[in-house]
Amino acid sequence: MISTFVNILKVPELRKKIGFTILMLCIYRVGFQIPVMGIDDAAMKAVVKQSQDDEDPIGKLADFMQIFTGGSLTKSSLFGLGIMPYISASIIFQLLGTVIPALEKLKKEGQTGHKKIQEYTRYTTVLLCLVQASFMVIWMKSQGFVDRTIEVQHFKMFAITAVLSMTAGTVFLMWLGEQIDEFGIGNGISLIIMAGIVVNMPTAAWQVIMMLREGTIGGPKILLLAASFVGVVMGAILITQGQRRIPIQQARTTRGRKQYGGQKQYLPLRVNHGGVMPIIFASTLILFPSMLFGQMVNLFDADTMMGSVVSSVASSFTMTSFTYNFCYIILIYFFAYFWTTVQFQPKEMATQLRDSGSFIPGLRPGKRTADYLEKVMGRITYVGASFLAVISVVPTIVFVSLEVPFSITVLLGGTGLLIVVSVSLDLIQKIEANLMMRNYSGFMEGSGRIKGSSNI
Repeated sequence: MISTFVNILKVPELRKKIGFTILMLCIYRVGFQIPVMGIDDAAMKAVVKQSQDDEDPIGKLADFMQIFTGGSLTKSSLFGLGIMPYISASIIFQLLGTVIPALEKLKKEGQTGHKKIQEYTRYTTVLLCLVQASFMVIWMKSQGFVDRTIEVQHFKMFAITAVLSMTAGTVFLMWLGEQIDEFGIGNGISLIIMAGIVVNMPTAAWQVIMMLREGTIGGPKILLLAASFVGVVMGAILITQGQRRIPIQQARTTRGRKQYGGQKQYLPLRVNHGGVMPIIFASTLILFPSMLFGQMVNLFDADTMMGSVVSSVASSFTMTSFTYNFCYIILIYFFAYFWTTVQFQPKEMATQLRDSGSFIPGLRPGKRTADYLEKVMGRITYVGASFLAVISVVPTIVFVSLEVPFSITVLLGGTGLLIVVSVSLDLIQKIEANLMMRNYSGFMEGSGRIKGSSNI
């Protein structure tokens, strides 16, 4: 391991890429500390913290933004929206690329088409930023976070400035991610999200230590929390590395007295083809009924029948309820299959195999091969979705059984940890590829290769 780090320092190009990546991530964290003027950060943090303790939808949204976007609801930062608008825009165009012929044609044009789609994605990102920042300013005003003098005398100017500032912050994050992709190493957007999670892990660990000192939590619970941490890490590595290898036989051709082809290869199908995207979709969608019914409770008198029904439904969608977690798991399975269907094209893959003169032994090229690939992918997607479902409910189980704050369990034993492990594996794999290209040994010399994934 030490020799591998020494080898990294020996390669000037790799050393510069890693240094540039670290510099960009440091700039992200510095920019994250720049506040939006006119907001009471202390009051904002206190309200969100109380919402997290009371299992309020706002607290759940704050945890969601902290994990999946690199942004935060606990302070008024220029990067408060995080990178989620760019991710949303990218997902929109990935989905539209399968249903709109013009975009599908652009995807097939190679680098030129990719640049055009990227341009459309940037414009859509700016539009989404303006919408999301506007809603965030309205929410901050409704909660009383805006300075009273500014709210009374200069609110319009403040709102325009705040919206444009947060939009510029997200566009700058998008640019940082693209710079890491071009001049650094690893997936820039994924690394920004991971950095936002990692910086909060020491704080979560320190909170656990303080709870242990105060006697709020005992030694056995600490061991169970550590066991869940280790279990999630091991499971994340296993599911990220997991593949179903389909044997591929290349057709043998004869030219003169020599024979060409005939090699046996493998087509790797990832068990968790969707990465953490199903959890992101499910987490976003499950927030809407929680927030909707949570707000409707205040509109009806609790003594009336309608108020009683709304209150009952709202309590059913708290994060510790059976209904909430059951719907959450169902949505994860749905989006796992949905995302796989969008990304995995068995007919196109079967056509490429046939055109390259390859085939799966025992199956005819064409429709039979496509049907087989679709069947296999459906089965392994079920396994991947099951793992994601378990990972998604681990924080809730630990929260209920060990009485550890949800903001801690979600970082040390759930989706946040899965993202960190997946992005780290992808980063290590790319560093290894650079080392192997220059005849240096990687991190896993003699024990197999690392197959990373940055599909976030």
